[in-house]
Amino acid sequence: MTTPLWTPSPARAAQASLARFRIDAQARAGRDLPDYDALWSWSVEDPAAFWEAVARWCDVRFHHAPSAVVSDLGAMPGARWFPDGTLNLAEHLLRHRGHAPAVLAADERGGPVRTLSRDALAEKVARFQQFLEEHGVGVGHRVAAWMPNREETLVAMLATVGLGAVFSSSSPDFGVRGVLDRFGQIAPTVLIASDGAWYNGRAHAHGGALHEVVGGLAPGLRAVVVVPVVSDTPDLTGLPGGVLWDDALSSDAHAPVFEPVPFDHPAYILYSSGTTGAPKCIVHGHGGTLVQHLKEHVLHSDVRPGDRLFYYTTCGWMMWNWLVSGLATGATIVLWDGSPMQPAPDALWTMAAQLGVTHFGTSPRFLGTCRDQGQQPGRDHDLSALRVVMSTGAPLADDLFHWVYREIGADLQLASISGGTDIISCFMLGVPTEPVYAGEIQRRGLGMAVEAWSPDGEPLVGARGELVCTRPFPSMPVGFWNDPGGARYRRAYFEHFPGVWRHGDYVEITPRGGVIVHGRSDATLNPGGVRIGSAEIDAPVEALESIADSVVVGMPAADDVEIVLFVVLSDGVLLDDALRRRIRDAVRGAATPRHVPRRILAAPAVPRTISGKKVELAVRSVLLGEHAPNRDALANPEALDWFATEGRDAWTRGEG
Repeated sequence: MTTPLWTPSPARAAQASLARFRIDAQARAGRDLPDYDALWSWSVEDPAAFWEAVARWCDVRFHHAPSAVVSDLGAMPGARWFPDGTLNLAEHLLRHRGHAPAVLAADERGGPVRTLSRDALAEKVARFQQFLEEHGVGVGHRVAAWMPNREETLVAMLATVGLGAVFSSSSPDFGVRGVLDRFGQIAPTVLIASDGAWYNGRAHAHGGALHEVVGGLAPGLRAVVVVPVVSDTPDLTGLPGGVLWDDALSSDAHAPVFEPVPFDHPAYILYSSGTTGAPKCIVHGHGGTLVQHLKEHVLHSDVRPGDRLFYYTTCGWMMWNWLVSGLATGATIVLWDGSPMQPAPDALWTMAAQLGVTHFGTSPRFLGTCRDQGQQPGRDHDLSALRVVMSTGAPLADDLFHWVYREIGADLQLASISGGTDIISCFMLGVPTEPVYAGEIQRRGLGMAVEAWSPDGEPLVGARGELVCTRPFPSMPVGFWNDPGGARYRRAYFEHFPGVWRHGDYVEITPRGGVIVHGRSDATLNPGGVRIGSAEIDAPVEALESIADSVVVGMPAADDVEIVLFVVLSDGVLLDDALRRRIRDAVRGAATPRHVPRRILAAPAVPRTISGKKVELAVRSVLLGEHAPNRDALANPEALDWFATEGRDAWTRGEG
């Protein structure tokens, strides 16, 4: 598309922090940086100067000054950022004090919004830190949280990271096996857990599941802190060191402790999806997380002091870590616990209007549901405070770009963003000074030397290739937990193209500098030897009103691969030959004849991870009768069960 859907006004572009940063960087670098593309080129050509400029612009405060910006820059992995410097991530997230709100917490039950001022948040952190210290938690210990997206989870994280301990979280929708597959690898000293969760209008009590988790983590646990969510007085019987949340905050401490730690000291342990084996425990450091998130919030998202930053996420997804880092900017963060469609389908838009949300983060799936329900958020709600809508989790289709500008607001920066748990941040994201084009992420992130490579390692423009990053960046993982020597870490990202990060996505760098994501390269379809990304088929299919969702897989057929498409039909729709023709015509018109699915079958639902990603490889495995992946890693494992039984039977019979 050659006509932008949105272009910032000259005044808005000039007021963006990114514009002022570019002018400052130009003066300090002594070179002409007339626009974003020039700024990006400088940021990847001279990463030491760029990341030093980010740290200065965003007021990163070191206890002990680093000896350099980076050492061993040519090593990937192996580069060390801000060596010898010490700092603390939690200290930066709590550096703004006073009576202004730090946190606004809402949930699907529609009760009063819970508000924590900046001073109140710091005091709760100090009190919980004293509890942790009394139970032996110090530098390097792990604290785990099996929690909904509530203010208690945030307090626990800040207290843990402030002490130099390592925080790891998982959401209540993970079952016992999913929790133990994760926390069982890291041996936490303290577990914080809710007594259950509310979702879709129902209370889901943990019951005996909490005892199973605690039993699986024994004997290393010294305390279990239970947060009442579905009952007022949870039963602590049989929980070693069991204590209620309020009792754990009963000390009179007022000032948080911030242990100075090295730049790459572990702050978080995050997890891969775990659908094809034990989840990888991905360790992220204090400094890398901080400078990368500050860059993305301040420069790419234009988050300002007093803004209200919201992202719909659980505590088992890296977007939670990204969201809470917004505290460092002086913004108020908005937490939501529960279903995005409760107590009404427009619940999140009602909340955004009520709280004056300036930055609204969500997923293509949520936006598509709103569209399919005929919602008109901009008409039905006062969203005048809203400046930025962000979307991640999957590629954002062209029609949803148009829907956002038609039904939410005409003067919005729509920032499709893409990165991952692996880097706790983004490779490509929004740019507040640049136009928005349908179907494209605005630009590659500053400091991220992203390219699309051919199988031979040649950079491509205007063609699909493997997403690679050719130079180190601060938020690369510190490593994997329990990976002495780093062999698993190197194998995960640096084996395919030695010395270069290969992410596992197909992307296309457009001639104007935007980025189109074509789906996971490890779920590649290869009919006739042509490499096709699943998103290239999903997008035109899901744009049809008759289709609510879809998943596409490549299945073996006579020494080749055939594309098999499973569609979830909208209410009242039947999959007949006429609809199959419309689907094939839509794919052919949007892509090429080679993209057209050979077979099309109806399915009741698409299996997804708890963070909402489709699991194409898992679908393919069960269709072939292979071992089913870890069910506890899925949000809806019953959907995969259908593919293992009825779906497999239909494919085997040659239907579609």
